[in-house]
Amino acid sequence: MSNQLGPARQNTAVIRPKQLDGATNTLVCLGFCGGGTGPYHPWAEVVAPDVDVALICYPGRDGRFLEDFATTWDELAEDATRTVVSAVGDRPYVLFGHSMGGWMAFDVASRLEARGTSVPDALVVSSCNAPARGLTPRDMFPAHQDTDEELLTWMRTHGLIAAHVLEDPDLLEMAVEIMRADIAVRDTFRHNGAAGVTMPLQVLAGADDEVIEPDAPAQWRELALGPYRHDSLPGGHFYTPEVWRALPTHIAAINR
Repeated sequence: MSNQLGPARQNTAVIRPKQLDGATNTLVCLGFCGGGTGPYHPWAEVVAPDVDVALICYPGRDGRFLEDFATTWDELAEDATRTVVSAVGDRPYVLFGHSMGGWMAFDVASRLEARGTSVPDALVVSSCNAPARGLTPRDMFPAHQDTDEELLTWMRTHGLIAAHVLEDPDLLEMAVEIMRADIAVRDTFRHNGAAGVTMPLQVLAGADDEVIEPDAPAQWRELALGPYRHDSLPGGHFYTPEVWRALPTHIAAINR
């Protein structure tokens, strides 16, 4: 049976690299601080042939570049929640978020669970501390006081800037603007008070990630009201390049 996606196909807030009809499952990805959807595009070639990939675009970038940036965490979380619902409807999906996106994925999943609509079959968070402990200085990187060059260095180091952007001063300026907008939103984060989520929760973390607290897996376990799994992978906050390229292969819910 063809799984027609309808209006979501034209939705500039939802990018589908595979354009797959008849998917049995969908991996929905929420962006990290300053990252956009670009770093997730190659994953469409990594997931199984019957798994679709839906990338959620935040306001102010990519196809939504004419929209104003969100200015608070709650504003962005509500936007992301609506966008996820528009992307999946009542179809099965796994919700994924990396770093700041992991907190956003937890927030969105708990909001959907509270509303009883479009609840993900599983939640996967990557390279992030548990949100219940709140925002700490350890989480505030890059920082709002960093210079433009420091932010660009951070983005280059972690592969967040495409080659064509590096050659265009206007695009570089836009990349910094997006990063600063995300930093401003991140710095307004407050835990939404949810006791946890009942869908299966998987936590991925880099073995050498200095940002993640040693007890983060135990803190995440407290938020898992259903099945829980923790996987330690090689590398730091973005793992190794090889692990990042194949990260979907470590997501249990789409590799059964």
